Amino acid sequence: MGCAISSVDGLSALLSEQKAAFAAAGAVSAQARRARIQRVIDMLVAHHMALAEAMDADFGGRPQGFSLMNDVLGSLGSLKHARDHLEGWMQDQPRKVFTPYDQLGAEAWVLHQPKGTVGILGTWNAPLYTLLSPLASALAAGNRAILKPSEVVPHTAALIAQLIGDWFDPLEVAVVTGGEDLAKAFTAQPFDHLVFTGGTEVGKSVMRHAADNLVPVTLELGGKSPVIVGRSADMATAAYRIAVSKTTNGGQVCINPDLVYVPREQLEGFLDAFASTYRELIPEVSDNPDVVAVVNARHLARVENLVQQAQGAGARVVSLPYALAVDAGNRRRPLQLVIDPPADSLILREEIFGPAMVVLPYDEVDPVLARINAGPRPLALYYFGTDPQEQQHVLSHSLSGGVTLNDVMMHAALHDAPFGGVGASGMGHYHGREGFLEFSHMRTVLKAPEHDPRREWGLLPPYSEHFLAAMVAQITPD
Repeated sequence: MGCAISSVDGLSALLSEQKAAFAAAGAVSAQARRARIQRVIDMLVAHHMALAEAMDADFGGRPQGFSLMNDVLGSLGSLKHARDHLEGWMQDQPRKVFTPYDQLGAEAWVLHQPKGTVGILGTWNAPLYTLLSPLASALAAGNRAILKPSEVVPHTAALIAQLIGDWFDPLEVAVVTGGEDLAKAFTAQPFDHLVFTGGTEVGKSVMRHAADNLVPVTLELGGKSPVIVGRSADMATAAYRIAVSKTTNGGQVCINPDLVYVPREQLEGFLDAFASTYRELIPEVSDNPDVVAVVNARHLARVENLVQQAQGAGARVVSLPYALAVDAGNRRRPLQLVIDPPADSLILREEIFGPAMVVLPYDEVDPVLARINAGPRPLALYYFGTDPQEQQHVLSHSLSGGVTLNDVMMHAALHDAPFGGVGASGMGHYHGREGFLEFSHMRTVLKAPEHDPRREWGLLPPYSEHFLAAMVAQITPD
């Protein structure tokens, strides 16, 4: 069993030891990579219920079945896909050699080599998945890793540290635990790659610290993911699928819809359909074990403040399934719909990350797109509609990390497609081959031919009188 590390000195020593072990080991075979990934899989299979119980304890109410679906099965999907495809991803890629060296026998190819040690900072809302899904890509690429779980979920963090310590040599995969000070120190270490999942402002700090050591970063940061409900959409279907998404983890999901744009003349019909569906899914709140609690009092106060500020400025607020006074002893909360708040409302600028959602009526799609494009790039964008021209218009006139059409959040479940943000919602990817590439160094190799013709062709000093003319003759637009 490995010893838990919770100090900066211990972290620095561990990183140095991992780097030394990586350098000493040399090439990492497909067999070794598969074995490491399989060990993570076996660990999850053996301890899935204990992990679900830990997440339930940390949230003060999180259905264990949801934790198994979201964090355990989500992680297993990433790990198994990487395990089953890494050998194909590892293959050298032949590249074309420039003329005339190709005719003289020169060869060129690209190697995919591991970078070394990857540091992974997870977040509290998906405390297992945000560690182990990127770990799948990092291990597939042949790296070693050090994980830092979020301190907001201490039961889960302690259990992950214990399990990784039991199942892994710390020179392969290790966990460090601690608060914000250790997290900041973590981002300042000379990792070979750094992964962070969390808020945009903290992401900026992570990137600043990483820059001191020129550490490449993968940032998954979230943002205000919008939904555009087109006039061609089936309003009942759109309302149902968006309502389902708002029951997910109490809205505490990085790609959860924040803003829903609905045609003005269909606003009330949408609200009625949404409310009907939500009340079927969540008929009660306070004692309902299906409702995920807001993770702690600080986050609850933040979400309530966003709603109250908008309501005080004149926005209509509808609570589903019914209004409920805030109770510090019970963080299960109704979903609060904030309808058409004033333009300067905080809830239109700050990521909600909780049981609230803004509904905005619109007249034409282009001003909606302009409004979305004027803000920070979202991690996800959603469109409902059957009009193929409008669908293509939305796709071609917007930019987001990913897109789901006629549903929400589903694209993130694709194991064979990259997941990541753009601009303020992050950079880089994990999942699939793109995740493998993210944590690989693509190293170009050229093997020269035995014969070097440059001297006989007059391309070396002392240059002949024909050298300049020969160079000029090759400068063409073709």
